[in-house]
Amino acid sequence: MRGLCLVFTSLFFVLIIASCTGKDSAGNAPEDTKRTSDASAKTEAERTVRETTAMEETTIEQGLTPAKAKVGPKEITNMTPADGKQPDPARPAPENPPRDVKTYPATTNRSVEGKIEYEQRPPTNGDHAPIWQNCGFYSKPIDDRTAVHSMDHGVVWISYRPNLSADQIQTLRGYGDENYVIVSPYPGLPTPVVVTAWRNQLKLKSADDPRLRQFVSQFRISEIAPLSGNRCIGGVGDPE
Repeated sequence: MRGLCLVFTSLFFVLIIASCTGKDSAGNAPEDTKRTSDASAKTEAERTVRETTAMEETTIEQGLTPAKAKVGPKEITNMTPADGKQPDPARPAPENPPRDVKTYPATTNRSVEGKIEYEQRPPTNGDHAPIWQNCGFYSKPIDDRTAVHSMDHGVVWISYRPNLSADQIQTLRGYGDENYVIVSPYPGLPTPVVVTAWRNQLKLKSADDPRLRQFVSQFRISEIAPLSGNRCIGGVGDPE
């Protein structure tokens, strides 16, 4: 009888301990508790991955230079020019670009239909319209999507505020006579002139800034553009 009482007493204390600790007699947590714990751990892990990825992307964007801007793994490089001829030879990215050039990370360069949202204005790279913008000078704004396609071919895009003085516009007009250059007005620019090549952009206060000439010379037909050398004719637009 005494032995039986001891057994019941021991069992009673085991049940009390299990009730207080949230575990069963075998030391295991209830299924609901384990499931909640696992879910919390998974959520925390996913949050850590997102934060780490965001930090890495920010670091890349802040520390990237034109010389380090290689064609991205998601960018298409094997499309031949529409005329069927070999692309014009691409040139190496500049080692000594103009000061204040900002270089953006690679994304994609697919040809898509419809509206496209760009993070920068003017846009620097990304998906674009199936057809490109013909090079030359324009006195009216052009479509971002066709301009981005042209930059994918290695074009330099010079955009200017519509209210820029006549003499400044005349200075820019001369660039429109050069190969692989587009010049066009762009409402809402942060500075009077913004010059852009694939993934690279420079904001300028004047068309007379010598960095404009340096940028055009160094970034035209640059190997940073995935389809550099695919030319800038046979597209859309009637330059003046």
